[in-house]
Amino acid sequence: MVPGISLVRKEGNIEEYRLVKNGLRILLARDTSAPVAGCMVTYHVGSKNEATGYTGATHLLEHLMFKGSERFNRELGTHMEHLLEKEGGMINATTWYDRTNYYEVVPKSALPLAIEIEADRMRTARIIESDRVGEMPIVRNEFERGENLPYEALDKAMWSAAFVAHPYHHSTIGWRSDIEKVSIERLKEFYDTFYYPDNATLTIAGDFDAVEVLAAVKKEFGKLPKAPKPYPLMYTEEPPQEGQRRVIVKRAGSPMVGISHKIPEALHEDIPALMILAVILADGKTSRLHRALVDAGHATDVSTFCWQFKDPSLFQSYVSMTPSAAHKDVEEIVVRAYDEVKQKGVSQTELKRAKNAARRFDASQRDGTYAFLMALNEEIAAGDWSRFVWLPKALESVTAMDVKRVARAYFNEDQSVVGWFINTAV
Repeated sequence: MVPGISLVRKEGNIEEYRLVKNGLRILLARDTSAPVAGCMVTYHVGSKNEATGYTGATHLLEHLMFKGSERFNRELGTHMEHLLEKEGGMINATTWYDRTNYYEVVPKSALPLAIEIEADRMRTARIIESDRVGEMPIVRNEFERGENLPYEALDKAMWSAAFVAHPYHHSTIGWRSDIEKVSIERLKEFYDTFYYPDNATLTIAGDFDAVEVLAAVKKEFGKLPKAPKPYPLMYTEEPPQEGQRRVIVKRAGSPMVGISHKIPEALHEDIPALMILAVILADGKTSRLHRALVDAGHATDVSTFCWQFKDPSLFQSYVSMTPSAAHKDVEEIVVRAYDEVKQKGVSQTELKRAKNAARRFDASQRDGTYAFLMALNEEIAAGDWSRFVWLPKALESVTAMDVKRVARAYFNEDQSVVGWFINTAV
């Protein structure tokens, strides 16, 4: 289609290309229902690639990469945010364990500008000390806001207890001392190690002409070199857990109980059944934990998460307790609900409801350019973007026996972490 760009594969309405010169992966997903387009660069680097001394580096770099680049900066009157706002577009970024993304959603006429911006800051972002000094308090304030939320404080403690070797141990925001003290030299080294085209996936979604877009991508990103040396491998594996771990956080705030169990990576065949199980346990007022906890007056809210990361992660339930509830009682109710699934399985009615909920969620992920970009980005981070195409069918295929089997396989006390958030302001 465009010389120097090769077609790799097509799944559903998504085409994957490769920029031959530097290895940039390109995904195109055309949708002409509205004259809007999105541009997202997913870097295959996240807080998982950090270590002691520079935790939070990926997130702090996210802030710095909006300060300007060689062609897009305030001095030239071409600051990226101002230019896109004038076009009626939006620009933002997010950081997570396995990836960082930078994206724009714009009128289709402004898509070439978005491509130019992302290509320019991929290798010429301004990573300078004065900007670090200015952004550090903003990032620290984000950290402190999280510390004031019972869920975030307990969740951070539980991940730290669950993973003692693997870098999922530390949260994406990082530790306070690293946020405050990391040097600009260390941040620049991190940027110069990971931010290259052969460590990124560029996704273009929405209303566009494929030939014009690929030509623009070649023109802008084709100028950039591959990384000068191999990327550092994140080879640390979590050692086997040999017994339940427990954490207690005592602060002012609403009391909570959390329970986590180790589960496999996102691409593992058991994940669809675990996702359905999470819905059965805590999605909606008819879910098992809502009836057992909220309807019974023990809780104000309950949530269950089947996290889907590149590496093995956690299946978690969190309960926001009523003031009169006891942590021990709430914990026992959650464990009892898990045990009932292990012993008796789930009903066909529950399974049907969970699959309906999964269909609704999948539809929401495809409703508009922004939602599509964000959902596809998580599959890129998980290791295979085509999961975005085949996962709905995999969820439809889950049986009641599958749900019971995964509950038995992963709801193992020795592979769990239990956390209590205890309110000290009483």
